[in-house]
Amino acid sequence: MSVKPRPKKSKEKIFKNRELLAQIIAGLRSQGKVVVFTNGCFDLLHVGHTRALEDAAGRGDFLVVGLNTDKSVQRLKGKSHPIVPQEERAEVVAALEFVDYVTFFEEDTADAILEELHPDILAKGQDYTEKTVPERNTAKKLGIRILIVGDKKKHSTKELIQRIRRRKNL
Repeated sequence: MSVKPRPKKSKEKIFKNRELLAQIIAGLRSQGKVVVFTNGCFDLLHVGHTRALEDAAGRGDFLVVGLNTDKSVQRLKGKSHPIVPQEERAEVVAALEFVDYVTFFEEDTADAILEELHPDILAKGQDYTEKTVPERNTAKKLGIRILIVGDKKKHSTKELIQRIRRRKNL
């Protein structure tokens, strides 16, 4: 009879210290493991998010998710965002079994975190092409492969909020 190891708790997957996470990733890569990195706001996690994250996870051995901080989300999406605070968003994303590590970044793009963590693959959702990925130049400079993952963009947090508002008015 084989015994499965106890899965990590969600909070144990969250790393505020990116320097420590960079050391872990370097160790994984030195063992020949393929590390995939993806990033986003992940405010009101929906099926489009989970499909993209699961697809990204399937492209390597470990999946690292860079989560925009609350300040970053507000700059990118407006003052009414995020709906869910960053610590809660991180815990929800970390609870997905195919996510191995979650960390935060304050910048509007993931360029700095890519330079720090140096994953093998940068996975972006279907709302991008290889040519429109904001971190394209950084990935190219570092030899990070870019992959477009998930299904066609049919789901969004904005659309989810609109659906909730419409139902409230019924």
